[in-house]
Amino acid sequence: MEDNTSPDLLIITADIVTAYVSRNSIRASELPNLLVQVHGAFKSLSMAPSVEASSEVEKPTPAQIRKSITPDALISFVDGKPYRTLKRHLSVHGLSVDEYRTRYGLPSDYPSVAANYSASRSVLAKQLGLGNPRKNLVPEPEPAPEPAPASKPKRTGRPRKATKPA
Repeated sequence: MEDNTSPDLLIITADIVTAYVSRNSIRASELPNLLVQVHGAFKSLSMAPSVEASSEVEKPTPAQIRKSITPDALISFVDGKPYRTLKRHLSVHGLSVDEYRTRYGLPSDYPSVAANYSASRSVLAKQLGLGNPRKNLVPEPEPAPEPAPASKPKRTGRPRKATKPA
C-alpha cells in the first residue's frame, strides 16, 4: 500500500470487508481483490474535492448589489429573478435571510422586502387601523344615569289574600 494511507482508512476497510465476508460466501483467492477494491473506493472518496468547495459561489460586487435593489423588486442572486419579498424564495432553496446575506457577502442592512411593497403594506395596515392603541379607536361608554329612588319600597313575598266584603 501507499505511504499516504491512514490507519483509520485501513481499519474502516477491514471492518467493512469483515462484515461483508461474514454474511456472504467468498473464496479465499478473491479476498485480496475485495480488500483492494474497498480500500480504493474509500481512498477515492477521501481524495475527491468536498461538495462545499465545489459549490463556492461568486460574491457580487458592490455595483451588482446596488443594481439588485429596485423600488419594486429585489433581484435574487440565487436565480437572477425579481421578487417582492425574498423570504419564501430563499426558504425553497433552504436558506434563511441571514444565511443568504452571509453566502453572498451582502451587508447586514440588505433588505429582504422591496421598498414599494413594504410601503403599500404599511398604508393598507394604517387604513385598517392596525398599530393604533385600542383605547383611541373605541370611545368610552357614557355612564348610565342613576335611577331615582322609589317612593315606596317594593313589596316582597306573596300578595295578601283578598277578603270578601261582608
